[in-house]
Amino acid sequence: MVDSEDNFTGPSEEDPQRVAETLWVRIRWTFQLLVQLIGVLLLVYLLVIILKAPPRRDLPDSHWWNDGPLYRLRDVRVFSDTQDLRGVERRMDYLKQLKVNGLLIGPIHEAPPNNALSLRFEQISSDLGTMNQFKSLISTAHKKGISVVLDLTPNYQGSTGPWFSNDSITIVAEKLKSALVFWMDQGVKGFLFSGTDLVSNSVPSLWTDIRNIIQNRTRSRPGRRVLMGLSEFSSVDHVSSLLSSSGVDLLLSPLLSSGSGGFAGPAEVLDSVQTLCASHSQLNLAWSLGGAEVHLASAVGPALVRLYQLLLLTLPGTPVFNYGDEVGLMDQGTEPPQMLWDPETETDLNGTLQVEWAERRSSLSFFRSVAALRVKERPLLFGDFLPLSNSSSLLSYVRVSNRGARYLAAFNWGSEEAELVQAGRAELPQQVQVVASTDTSLSDGEVELGALRIGPQQAMLLRFNIK
Repeated sequence: MVDSEDNFTGPSEEDPQRVAETLWVRIRWTFQLLVQLIGVLLLVYLLVIILKAPPRRDLPDSHWWNDGPLYRLRDVRVFSDTQDLRGVERRMDYLKQLKVNGLLIGPIHEAPPNNALSLRFEQISSDLGTMNQFKSLISTAHKKGISVVLDLTPNYQGSTGPWFSNDSITIVAEKLKSALVFWMDQGVKGFLFSGTDLVSNSVPSLWTDIRNIIQNRTRSRPGRRVLMGLSEFSSVDHVSSLLSSSGVDLLLSPLLSSGSGGFAGPAEVLDSVQTLCASHSQLNLAWSLGGAEVHLASAVGPALVRLYQLLLLTLPGTPVFNYGDEVGLMDQGTEPPQMLWDPETETDLNGTLQVEWAERRSSLSFFRSVAALRVKERPLLFGDFLPLSNSSSLLSYVRVSNRGARYLAAFNWGSEEAELVQAGRAELPQQVQVVASTDTSLSDGEVELGALRIGPQQAMLLRFNIK
């Protein structure tokens, strides 16, 4: 009798494979779901961080002259042994080491004193160099990342005013317009004019033409050129008004050279900065002290050179230095002093000169270190200016942006040691890092802020972070 049930023959060869494939599909889908879940959780976490973070401000619409110090050389003959434009070109590596972003040079054009008819804007004075030398200087400067700004003040050697007389302003301004195009074709990145007050008020239509030629971008000149003015007025209200009415990109003035002691101290600095920052973008502010005719060391004294170097390099705006301010060059008589270059050997220097050169090297090293810090740190370039303390001898402020490190700059003009800040300030941490100090006995490193004191006629720059 035959059994009606099928005989059992065991699993087929295909069954294990089918089971394995099913298991693998399940594992793969489970893994994909886990990955997606982790991705969603990460996204939620990032959104929470973004929502809790303070709003990030966009970088300001800055230009090249906002990104580093400017270096002013009015008389090219005093800058090198050759006493001409070739000598200036040979020092471009030196200027690059100072983190200089722009060289303000001249005037160098032909301008017989007090003679408007003999004015030649497009011709270089023969005792200063040649056009080929100037073109070579421009080329070398651009390779080093340095823009050249030309002082085209018309009557720079005369005594009847920088623009001759009122009767000649219109004639001179008309003559100037074609010269601006000529020099921009040679690679000049901007212009400086003395007597901005007089020209912008006396011939406003011509001044507008001058502004448009310099400041407007064209297809052939896509980069922005700087228009700089120079005012002799030391009133902060006048400087503020002229900044608005003239439309210059930067305005040099003797604001910081007009303090109660002959130069700016805590009160004058704070008043100037707060007044101008309240009405103008810091991108339009420029700070200088000695000016073209007086050097920093002569204006404030050798002991305060590094204090004012630190001040100019940490204020909101563009610092402008006269040649030699980085080494404490002093004026002697009425003629501009010859630039001091570090001797290759000290074997011929007596003890007094060796001490002097040690001080100059110290000033130069300090200038380089702070300038290098300024050009790379956003708070020092574009950060807000927050005063901390101000007295008859002490000034301190914080430069801060919404991200990264913050910098506290402190200056003691007094003859006695001063307490930097009161301990326990909520907006300041207990520990700060010393990154620059005019006091060579104070080494870099972390210090207790509440216990920190600043010595007489000393200044320091501190760095800290707020979580």
